[in-house]
Amino acid sequence: MPSIRTLRKKMLLAAYFVILSFFVISCQSKKGEYATISQEQSVGQIPDSIDFSFHIKPILSDRCFACHGPDKNAVEGGLSLNKPEDAYAAIGEDKDRYAIVPGDLEKSELIKRIFQEDPALKMPPPESNLSLSDYEKELLKKWVEQGAEYKKHWAFVPPVSPAVPVIENDEWSQNEIDKFVQEKLNLKGFMPSKKATKEQLIRRAFFSIAGLPPSVDQVNAFLKDNAQNAYEKVVDSLLNTAAYAEYMAADWMDVARYADTHGYQDDFERTMWPWRDWVIHAFEKNMPYDEFVTYQLAGDMLSNATKESILATGFNRNHKITAEGGVIPEEYRIEYVEDRTNTFSTAFLGMTMECARCHDHKYDPLSQKEHFQLFGFFNNIDEKGLMANAQEIPKPYITVSKEDMEGVLNFVNMTKSPEAKVEVMVMKDMPGQRETFVLNRGVYDQPSEQVFPSTPEAILPFPEEFPKNRLGLSKWLFHEENPLTARVAVNRIWQRMFGKGLVESSYDFGNQGALPSHPELLDFLAVKFMKEGWDVKQIIKYMVLSSTYQQSSHIIEEMQELDPENTYLARASRLRLSAEMIRDQALKISGLLNEEVGGPSVKPYQPDGIWEETTGGGGGSTSTYVQSEGKDLYRKSLYTFWKRTVPPPSMMTFDASSRDLCAVQRQETNTPLQALVLLNDPQLIEAARALAHKAIDTSGKEPMNQIQYVFQNATSRKPNEEELKILYELYLDALEKIETGEVITDEYLSIGEFSMDTDTASNHLAALALTAHTILNLDETISRG
Repeated sequence: MPSIRTLRKKMLLAAYFVILSFFVISCQSKKGEYATISQEQSVGQIPDSIDFSFHIKPILSDRCFACHGPDKNAVEGGLSLNKPEDAYAAIGEDKDRYAIVPGDLEKSELIKRIFQEDPALKMPPPESNLSLSDYEKELLKKWVEQGAEYKKHWAFVPPVSPAVPVIENDEWSQNEIDKFVQEKLNLKGFMPSKKATKEQLIRRAFFSIAGLPPSVDQVNAFLKDNAQNAYEKVVDSLLNTAAYAEYMAADWMDVARYADTHGYQDDFERTMWPWRDWVIHAFEKNMPYDEFVTYQLAGDMLSNATKESILATGFNRNHKITAEGGVIPEEYRIEYVEDRTNTFSTAFLGMTMECARCHDHKYDPLSQKEHFQLFGFFNNIDEKGLMANAQEIPKPYITVSKEDMEGVLNFVNMTKSPEAKVEVMVMKDMPGQRETFVLNRGVYDQPSEQVFPSTPEAILPFPEEFPKNRLGLSKWLFHEENPLTARVAVNRIWQRMFGKGLVESSYDFGNQGALPSHPELLDFLAVKFMKEGWDVKQIIKYMVLSSTYQQSSHIIEEMQELDPENTYLARASRLRLSAEMIRDQALKISGLLNEEVGGPSVKPYQPDGIWEETTGGGGGSTSTYVQSEGKDLYRKSLYTFWKRTVPPPSMMTFDASSRDLCAVQRQETNTPLQALVLLNDPQLIEAARALAHKAIDTSGKEPMNQIQYVFQNATSRKPNEEELKILYELYLDALEKIETGEVITDEYLSIGEFSMDTDTASNHLAALALTAHTILNLDETISRG
């Protein structure tokens, strides 16, 4: 096979036809550039009753807390607005004034200052570059007038299942989700959208649950099934597939910051893939979420700990580890403990605990002392801050052998492991308790007050009866009074199904995070999740069976103006496929996908030389990229080898997480580089060729039938007459370019390792492959449905 570098000119020539087609064919309206919903409202829209949590706290947190918030070391003028006792307290040198006097506007300095015109007296001060709108000023004024009542931050109050709304003449709702959504739509004067077509619905369900597209046969079978529970049968079948478990695991890799290398300068290889196999196994057997998390936090501490539960604790060893000469080992050991602390906080609490490392949190009631008390739970393993060389396995670790495959670790796929046994990093506490201190400014060598393992009081005080170790921390996490755990979990599942969470900032449930768009629905789901045994499959099924989920993604011009971000859920959001799904879809529909589950990571196509250009000089297996061979080239993207300093470039272009730190939400971008990946990635060019070959074998000799087959595989629906005509003309144009020598058939068809025996004329195969590549580039193809 010619190298990728030598094929650039050929691929660019092939790309010409695809670029041309972009301007010719569009099967659905493109997702537009959406502006955020403006929170600015007229003064006449001030609510009758002001709620502190939803109206006032966001203003104070965003405009005031930097100088008058929870961080006692940053408080200016002796005024903190974080708690009522501080906000109502006397201020000034003579203690003769008050920022807030409930019910008395004249005596409340806060109200006077926000309406001041004098720059020297105005709040927020002009030099802060912060300002209040007239609406916000009136909200604050009315709040004080109504008694300036403080409430605990909404996310720190344990969820209670609310009454389900009663909707008159309700013919739309399928379950309680729809009633909460419809109540909000009615208040806004909106109507839900019509139901998505069956083709759109099955495509959406497949991608949302299994991360792969349905086959043509599966779509056709669903179209023919007129049973009332036809859709539910599809959902049930998907939830019982290995693909579901792998897709859930792919998402968890971001949360767990999984990688196949240690990171930092030399970025040596590590072996953590048996832990990844455990994650797939846990999702496949539908392990309850509380057990799933407890195994990963403290599986080694369970009274009935097994090799499986110990392997699961690899979750907390997925952080970066350095082998750089000249570093201070203790400094880096502290960084590893910090990573575990912050990962716990982000993944399970939705809190920005890292912001309290150097000082008290500026916005949330999290002190620096509480940060290091939480740190104490993860500070007791016997680990070194520095690896001696590439061969060293950082302790503690366990050995996984091929014999283990016959026993408790029968889910670990060792068939392709080059070694008979592998060492996997896990958690194991030292016999004694390592002392933990508050670190001045967060610096490793500046200990001050000694602290002991505990949790933030504002969330939930740590019960005395719980052991002060990681097992006790897990018990605290799933305590019935913990206000965050269930909310954070169901919000992320909602984000997975609907594109964004009910709390859009799924990484931050604190004062600076977004307010829930449907707070009652969030609490209803959180309580339901807990009461039903933390059953992940059940809550996913519940969401996808709702009418809210099954709506069309079509958007009318009026709604694009009124609700461009689809906050109120009057339609289904149109979502681009993730980086993994774009590649996996191409492999699946082309017939190339290797569906083997588990095992070591593989190295598919990537541009030549990028590992060599960035190697730290320490040698080892990560200094040179050695491409996989045979079927390993076509494994799911979940199994792609992840080098931290050089993550897979095509996946990074489509917003994959870097895996340096815990990530619970990926950024969403639209860039020209993404178009170039779709046009030039050898994997997609090869998949287009394989798909063309498959179409020729399956749908007869007529090019129109072959094009229709390709289109239906890629989009889950048949093309209409006009679309088919445009694509056929594109095929004829490509054939003409081939016959005139503008495209060299043999060279184009040689891209990729896949070989095939065919009697089809090479010119026809190349023209159909170029047409298939065009179809793989359509917006509709890379969208969920």
